[in-house]
Formats: sequence, C-alpha cells, structure tokens
Amino acid sequence: MTDTDTGIVADGRATRWLAQAGLRPTRQRVVLADLLVGDGQDRHVTAESLHAAASACGEPVSLATVYNTLRAFCEAGLINEISVDGSRSYFDTRLDDHPHFFWEAEGRLVDAPAEDLKIARLPALPDGAELARVDVVIRLRKS
Repeated sequence: MTDTDTGIVADGRATRWLAQAGLRPTRQRVVLADLLVGDGQDRHVTAESLHAAASACGEPVSLATVYNTLRAFCEAGLINEISVDGSRSYFDTRLDDHPHFFWEAEGRLVDAPAEDLKIARLPALPDGAELARVDVVIRLRKS
C-alpha cells in the first residue's frame, strides 16, 4: 500500500527491518528506512540523495538527521558504508560480500558481478587485527 501524499510504501517492511536490528521506529527512521527498503529493492544512496528523496516525498527530515540515521543503520548492521574516496560515502542495502562499479563522471555506484571477482591472496594482517571485510570498488569512465 502506498501513501498517495508521500509516495511512501506503508506495508510495514521498514518497521520490521528496524525491529530486526532492535532500532526504535521513530518517524524519521521509518521514513528513511522505507525509502531504503520499502520496495524490497537493493540500492546505493548518499546522505544527500536520501535527503533529497525524503524532501521529494514531502517528509521534513534534516540532512543532519539523515547522516545520523544512516550511521545508526550501519552500526545496527542494516546497511554497509562504501567509501569511494575520502569525501564521499555511499550506503548499500545489500549486505552480502560483492564488488561495485563506480562511474566517476556520474558519481554512480552499482553492483558488479561477484562471481567474476577472484581475490587470490590478501596481505598479512598486522598483529592484533582481524579482517572485517574487503571492499572492492572498480572505477569506470566512458571510453
């Protein structure tokens, strides 16, 4: 069911998603969660693009709230942060290990086929460290 005023899908998926991570379903969290997972599709967003989507739906959420909410979603294990350079992060709703293509001119991050990626060996980890994950971002430009 979609709210015709906002375009937000109101089937409870977002609330269930928050509940599975033990996050309280505040109005802002539900709005942002619904924009992220309400239609069941995986997506890559920046804080700015999610803020714009919320604004386009008529949902007043500050950019600072979007950043804080995305951070809480990451800490709860609901999304992953993918850094493409020192100044821009994307947030990915797909949690399995998979590589990404980053279209530099468009600033667009998309999933790359995981079955084609082979990492033969990683460098030795420093003493006292354990591997958290490996992010693979393949930068592309049009030829």
